[in-house]
Formats: sequence, C-alpha cells, structure tokens
Amino acid sequence: MRLLLAEDERALSNALVTILKHNNYSVDAVYNGQDALEYLLSGNYDGAILDIMMPKMDGISVLKAFRAQNKNLPVLLLTAKTEIDDKVLGLDSGADDYLGKPFDTKELLARIRAMLRRKSGEAVNTLEFADIMLNRSAFELSSQGGSFRLGNKEFQMMEMLMLNAGKVISAERFMEKIWGYETDTEMTVVWTYISYLRKKLAALSDMVQIKAMRNIGYTLERIHD
Repeated sequence: MRLLLAEDERALSNALVTILKHNNYSVDAVYNGQDALEYLLSGNYDGAILDIMMPKMDGISVLKAFRAQNKNLPVLLLTAKTEIDDKVLGLDSGADDYLGKPFDTKELLARIRAMLRRKSGEAVNTLEFADIMLNRSAFELSSQGGSFRLGNKEFQMMEMLMLNAGKVISAERFMEKIWGYETDTEMTVVWTYISYLRKKLAALSDMVQIKAMRNIGYTLERIHD
C-alpha cells in the first residue's frame, strides 16, 4: 500500500520513511502542507500521515480542504499538540486517528494497519484466494504446501493482485502505486517481480497463476483443469 507522509522535520521524516518502507509500505514524503494537499489530490494513495504544524499550510487546513472534495482517504494526524481540544479539532476536521509525539513505532504501525483495515472494510489481516493466503502483518505468502516471506515490492505487488483478483492491473499502475510517479526505475522491473512471484506461486500452489496479457497487464487467476 502507498502512503503519503507530510512532516516538516526532515530527520523525523527520514526515520519514518525508513520504518514504513521496512514494513512494506511505499512512501512519498513532503515537507509542507501545500505540497501535501497537491499530492493527496492526485488520488494515488491508500492512506496519509499528516503533521499539524507545517509551513505554507497547516495539517488541519490540508485535511479540511481535502475532505471538502469528498475524499475519504484514511488520514492519521501525527503531532506534538496533544491537548484534548486539539485532538477533538483534528477528529472533527476529518482525521481517522490521532497520535501524539513522541510515539512508539509499534503503536504507529498498529494504528496505520487498523486505520487501513477500517477503511477497506477488512476485519482480518489475511487475504485469501483459492488455496493461497497472504498475511499482511507477517508479509508471508502461504498455502498448505509451505510459505515464503515476501520482500517489500513482492509483497505490495501480491497484495494488489489479491485485492483485485480476476482484474487486470497494468504495468503502469504497478509503477504508479509501488514505485511512484517520479521514479527513474525502468518499467521492466514489473516483469522481474512478476517472475519472482510466479516462481513462489508455482512452489506453493497448482491452483493459482499470474497471467500476463500482452500490452495490457497482469491478473491473478485460478488454474482451470
């Protein structure tokens, strides 16, 4: 899943990006509210983490402007302002959750997972298709035949495929969602990671395959006899 992080403290932002990427999220970081709103309106995110005290436009103003356009993206406010009135203002402005600084990394990750699950309507943290399962906390792809712990990009691609099983996902969409608009990575990297996933699926299941549709994209399908 792709997150937007808006935090003007560069050292904290860099640390959070590292933590989030280590936990298999794709992250874009911005350092002021004006950029945060512009990025959010691109519609390319599954969730956002907004600091309140930012230059150019504060986080509350960003959130209100974003919600005013009927955007229901999950948003977590991350801020040093922890008075009850500040929390109420943030939640009433459209935030899904609120976490004060300093914070524990495990709590931040748990709140992000819970926020994303609530918005997607998922009560559990495991995706299933045919005889395979994807554990979104352990980043593990498994079946009765065994399991593999997936790397960052592998996990995100498999998650997209399982969330959209039977639907075609273009290479461009994988690039936008996982590598980001401004990446210098070549499009051929998508095929490379699809190849990795195909090998793992072949070892785990004889019921599931990733089908390539030339010049269109990829889809996760059941193998029919």
